[in-house]
Amino acid sequence: MSTASEPSAGFAEPLAGFAVGVTAARRHEELATLLERRGARVVLAPAIRVAPLDDDAELLEATRACAAGPLDHVVVTTGIGFRAWLESADGQGTRDALVARLAEAAIVARGPKARGAIRSAGLHERWSPDSEGLAEVTEHLLRQDLNGARVAVQLYGERQPELTAALRGAGAEVIEVPVYRWSRTEDPTPLRRLVGQAVAGTIDAITFTSAPAVAETLAVAAEDGLAEPLLDALRAHVVAACVGPVTARALTGRGVPTVQPERARLGALVRALVTDLPARRSRRLSVRGCALELRGHAVVLDGLLRPIAPAPMAILRALARRPGHVVSRAELCGALPGRLAPAGEARPQADEHAVEMAVARLRRGLGRPGIVETVVKRGYRLACDPRLAERLPAGAGG
Repeated sequence: MSTASEPSAGFAEPLAGFAVGVTAARRHEELATLLERRGARVVLAPAIRVAPLDDDAELLEATRACAAGPLDHVVVTTGIGFRAWLESADGQGTRDALVARLAEAAIVARGPKARGAIRSAGLHERWSPDSEGLAEVTEHLLRQDLNGARVAVQLYGERQPELTAALRGAGAEVIEVPVYRWSRTEDPTPLRRLVGQAVAGTIDAITFTSAPAVAETLAVAAEDGLAEPLLDALRAHVVAACVGPVTARALTGRGVPTVQPERARLGALVRALVTDLPARRSRRLSVRGCALELRGHAVVLDGLLRPIAPAPMAILRALARRPGHVVSRAELCGALPGRLAPAGEARPQADEHAVEMAVARLRRGLGRPGIVETVVKRGYRLACDPRLAERLPAGAGG
């Protein structure tokens, strides 16, 4: 494994040189592995956890209500939730009666994991939405005659008032089945650190696999006075990769562009990020006759991937925004990342000595003299003809 100062030939992986935050609670190891295989440096920061109900009396009552009479429709929202429901019923001695009622009902499976759990129980779904979203589920059910119908809705971590209110408005008796709840992770420190990295510009993308994870990330940022800085970062230079439109809704509603796969799968999410992230967070320049590619926290130079520390990388990005032109020390001071100040306090400004130190570290990190030139009494410049600089699409390079 390369150290922070050693060049690596591993840049062939599409995400090499990029740092990606993972907020998933479940299957975070699988997602991290998929990202690392494509070269990303993964920052694990679970936002939420699946927690048992504080009191399972409501689940017991809902299960008994389902088993006591015929069900016309059943909405299964998650595979893990459906399996937990059957396990709970087994413990109560009502599993057989519940399964018999489910077999008689028209089962709606929200997605493939829900379908898999249904079929594993020896049951079959009647319908499943292409979007895997509850809005489409709601539309489908409202096309049925629901007057007097009994509809069971397996919840997943939180109430779904838009769905249940619409069903009740159509005349249905709705039985809400709470199986588990979403809770804040026991140690939010990694998530707070990830928010700080996003604001400071040292993370390139954050992945979200559930709407509660988005909500908790924004809540943690708000507690630290960083809600708007985080949203600004997500709008500008940090890619928000969401597994689907339901997950993305809270971000898109705040003007944050999101990357979403065509199908809500972890593998598809990673493939979408592979396509989008290099286009958004890389820049290629011709410097002294060689190709220099800036990636998230590294450069590709002379065919080698060279990791660059945050402060030197901030200097390089500032110079690359005006390739071949002199950038003053004062401007570079503003480009350097500083510590995150408490809410309401101004962030301390770097001084010119800090710029000089960062430039010296940048030159060492690049490992090739003459790329960053000093212009006496004026500042620094990249040694390239700006007319030969190859620019990627607008916004690339952050």
